[in-house]
Amino acid sequence: MIIIKTKKEIDYIRESAKIVAETLQLCKAHAKEGVTTWELDKIAEDYIRSCGAKPAFKGYPEGSDLPFPGTICASVNEEVVHGIPGDRALKNGDIISIDTGAVKNGYYGDAALTVAVGEISEEKKALMDVTEKSLYAGIDQARVGNRIGDIGNAIEEYVNKYGFGIVRDLCGHGVGRELHEDPQIMNFGRKRTGALIKEGMTIAIEPMINLGTWRVKVKNDGWTIVTADGKPSAHFEHTIAIIDGKPEILSRV
Repeated sequence: MIIIKTKKEIDYIRESAKIVAETLQLCKAHAKEGVTTWELDKIAEDYIRSCGAKPAFKGYPEGSDLPFPGTICASVNEEVVHGIPGDRALKNGDIISIDTGAVKNGYYGDAALTVAVGEISEEKKALMDVTEKSLYAGIDQARVGNRIGDIGNAIEEYVNKYGFGIVRDLCGHGVGRELHEDPQIMNFGRKRTGALIKEGMTIAIEPMINLGTWRVKVKNDGWTIVTADGKPSAHFEHTIAIIDGKPEILSRV
């Protein structure tokens, strides 16, 4: 069930999403050669808590036998999403996707970006650029009267021009009182399909794009998702709201 939000609810989501955006920029500034992913996680948790919010990912999902242990998902190179922070030190030439969420006043924000560590290859630069631009192509379709399939179709059409692999096993989602709400938002699809986009919807759009195959697999830790061919992956995400008929990005500094 897609939950339409009131203006007050959107304001709460905006506040949480802004904290997430600021956290990501802080992590981006510290994502340097020699820094461990655990150090980035500590920076993120400290900042989120300093804002009177709680990390949304830590301990998620509640009651699980295998809750996520970190504040951020730190996914390096071939890791697509859900990388567990640890003692891995970043190296020159790495790319790291940082995904995080925050909850304040009972409402969630969620966003992600991919960061270059030092000098990266031209292939990785192109992958990051295409992934980020595909996110905005998708966001532009999140307008009253369009359908959810229009978002995925715009992402797919943009990425296909460059021959990269669009992850098909993972998707964006609604966001609000829960971290993951309806609808699911695939990063591919057909125009004019899916739920009608309406005023007051709040959604997280998040293309995950691979340099090679779209296929992925899960590592033995039960969380980290990697590309099936070991090639790099990039991930960008924003929480948006449909206001006055068009998308407003809430997770923007």
